[in-house]
Order: sequence, then C-alpha cells, then structure tokens
Amino acid sequence: MRTTVGIIGAGPAGLLLARLLHRAGIDSVVLESRDRAYVEHRQRAGILEQGTVDVLRAVGAGERMDQEGLRHDGIELRFDRRRHRVDLPGLTGGRSVTVYAQTEVCKDLIALQLKGGGPLLFEAEALAVEGADGDRPRIRFRYRGREDVLECDYAVGCDGFWGVARAAFPAALSHVFERTYPYAWLGVLADVAPSHDELVYARHDRGFALLSMRPPVTRHHPSKEVASLPVESFVSRLYLQVPAGTNADDWTDDEIWTELERRCETDDDWRLERGPITQKSVTPMRSFVHEPMRHGRLFLAGDSAHIVPPTGAKGLNLAVGDVVTLARALVHEKETGSADLLDAYSATCLRRVWQAERFSYDMTTMLHPAPDATPFDARLQRARLERIASSRAAETDLAEAYTGFPLG
Repeated sequence: MRTTVGIIGAGPAGLLLARLLHRAGIDSVVLESRDRAYVEHRQRAGILEQGTVDVLRAVGAGERMDQEGLRHDGIELRFDRRRHRVDLPGLTGGRSVTVYAQTEVCKDLIALQLKGGGPLLFEAEALAVEGADGDRPRIRFRYRGREDVLECDYAVGCDGFWGVARAAFPAALSHVFERTYPYAWLGVLADVAPSHDELVYARHDRGFALLSMRPPVTRHHPSKEVASLPVESFVSRLYLQVPAGTNADDWTDDEIWTELERRCETDDDWRLERGPITQKSVTPMRSFVHEPMRHGRLFLAGDSAHIVPPTGAKGLNLAVGDVVTLARALVHEKETGSADLLDAYSATCLRRVWQAERFSYDMTTMLHPAPDATPFDARLQRARLERIASSRAAETDLAEAYTGFPLG
C-alpha cells in the first residue's frame, strides 16, 4: 500500500489532518487500531477553543456542532463561598468556547472521511514505524489477520501516549519533560440538568470541583402513549479532586453529591441539582512533553507528543493546533517545493504546547490543594484567585489562554 501521508490513529488529530490534506489535494491513509464503534463512543474532552471551532467549520465539520454544541461566553470561579464570572468575549475581543464532546467531533469527521476522503482502516493495528530518517518511511500494521506495510512520503503519529510512533524516535534524540500530580479527578455523568449554565471551577480546602455539562440528548418518551414525542434529556459532567490511585467504585452516589455540594457552596441561594449517576471514572493528572516532535519524515501530533492535566481544557485543542500547523507545512511544500515550514514544525508547535502546559499547570496548582499543602500554600491559592477577581489584566490573561492561543 502506498500513500503520501500515513496517519496512525483516528482520533480528532488524525481525522482532522486527513480532512485538511484531502481538501488540499494531498492523499493519505488513516490506520486505527480500534473499531469504529469504540472510536465514536470513547469519552474524552468536551471544551473546544474558538480556533478549534473555526477550523471544524472551515473543513465542513461544523454543522452538527453549531446545532447541538453549547457556546459559552464565560466561566465561573468559586472560592471562599464567593462567585466570580470571567467574561470571555469581553476580555478577548469576542472569543468564546463551545461545549461539544470529542466523541461527537470524531463522529462528524469519520462521516466526512468515509463519504469522500481517503482510506480509513479500522482495526488496523500499527506495529512499528521504520525508515523515518530516509525518503520512504514505512508503517508496519496488522489488518484482517495479516501483516501489511504502508509506504509513505511522511508518517504522522496521532496514536496517543501509548502508541508506536514515539517509540521510533532514537533515544539520543528524545527529551522528555514530565510531572505527575498527587491527585486525580473522579468524573461522573449524571442524567440531570446542569446546576449552572456555564462551567464552574471551584477551589475548596477539601479539594477542587468542576461543574460541567454535555449538550442535551433527544430521546423518545418511554411511554407508549406519547412514544412519538421526543424528550430532551439533560446530562451533567461533574468532577471531584480525589487522591491519586482512587477507585471510582469506592464512592457512593450520595457521597459524590454531598461532596460536590460542600465544595461548590456559595453565600447566595445557589443549589446543586441531583440526579441519577450513569457513569464513574478516575482520570490521573500529569504533564508530559516530548521534544522534538519530528524525526526525519516522522511527525508527532496530539497526545503522542504532549499531555496536559485537564484543568485547562487544552488536550484536544493542542492536537488541533498540531495538525493545522502540519497540514499548512505539507501544503506549503507541495505548492512551493520548500520544506521550510516542515523543518520548523516542532519548534512552531512547541511554542504553543509550552504555553498550554504553563496555563494548565497554573490552573491546576491554583485550584487543587496538594495532600501536603500548608496554610501558607492555601493563602497563596486564594491570593492568586483574588488577583484574577480584582485585576482586569490578570483576568484577561486567563481568558486569552482559556479561549485559545493562536494556531500555528
């Protein structure tokens, strides 16, 4: 099998890259180790920066997002029983974010790829990337019970932290920067209307809490008498800071709701809405960057190159920034014959990556009490929040980072 760009991984990074290349007349093949149902249902990030929204619209993947996604013009910070709203458009010249789950982004991009894009092979497990430092890199993969080889001009690893692409980098070339946090997020999905119409980030001495949501799901009424009438089902996405290594099943539903109420309490009449919890999971917290993001004709994008703690909502958006930068460089090489942008790919991406790492670290350490935190540490956290609440300059810095750094 032969193509111009071989893409490992059909997450949002790989799928969007394939779409960008297709629109530029550059052929590609996408290899995905999982089946289509798994890719379209795995739960991941749900906050899209302004730049991500704009790119999805530009490639024809914005119709359902615009219909079902929830535009948010602000976030709320809570601390010491107080509430402070950050006006995103007012501080950034009009930028906002959109709540639209990664699963839905993948569904939209998969439909476009299968309808008119290049080959997208599900259950095609990449085994290794070979010859990255030559003119014809090869991706060995297993598909339908037999091994095959995809020869390409360029190989791109969009295969996540545990994928094979990063393993093809020589040890002498690889530099890893990482931090593991001593806490995690207990995340739940609940069939209940959100308790606030925007995301709430709460700092409490007992630990961090986040109130989020998913766009409403339309279902048919279970009663036969009104079976033809659709019912709009609201879904809340809620998180609690818990010790690293926590088992989600150790928390009862009542304990989760009670703890969310404690950590999000305010001095006004706000109340937390309760409902049936349908899913529980624990997300570890870590920061990770691999430098460089290019070796020869092999490029890394998304989680294969960098991980951020979810506090800043940057993971999916960083992946989008990577593939927009790479697609631009590949189109430039096709049109001009110059490899200048390809040569600059790693440095260009890493500038954005490190700003996102900085922002995610700042948000995480400002809102999460560490297990060994002292009273001094707690006062510093409050001081940082007070600064944002009282200084337009500090508030603007947060809003600009939250809505997204420039792509490329």
